[in-house]
Amino acid sequence: MAFLGQEFNVDELPQGRGDFDPIPAGWYTACIASTELKDTKAGTGQYVSVRFDITGPSHEGRVVFTNLNISNPNPKAEEVGRQQLGDIARAGGLAKVSDNDQIVGINLSIKVIVKDDPTYGKSNEVKGYKAIEGSAPPMAKAPASSEPTNGKSSPPWAK
Repeated sequence: MAFLGQEFNVDELPQGRGDFDPIPAGWYTACIASTELKDTKAGTGQYVSVRFDITGPSHEGRVVFTNLNISNPNPKAEEVGRQQLGDIARAGGLAKVSDNDQIVGINLSIKVIVKDDPTYGKSNEVKGYKAIEGSAPPMAKAPASSEPTNGKSSPPWAK
């Protein structure tokens, strides 16, 4: 048992919307809100768990998730996951990715489908990634450098 530190009156707590139905299939603009590197359940690989916050053109504020296999004993699963990571990086203008946090904050278009699982029911699955239509091509983000760029021996932040 854990003491909450205060008493909550249930009548004064906000109620949830209960809106857990999947969003309709289609292309949506989204922002990558968070990522987490995780080990597979079997412990034989790793994947990046990605949270997308929908920003439009409808269903703003809804959230969808996907997993990107980056290390897997199944070569096809690994190939698909790495291709998806590449599509996300290209949509965000990244030339290289070495840390899952580098893709956080990327705004992109995602293709969402509705999957009907006999055990768990209907849910969303992300099946495609691309740069947002009508936007300028993304500029590649330069990697941070520890080398001074002003010709002096002190780093740029030490002014």
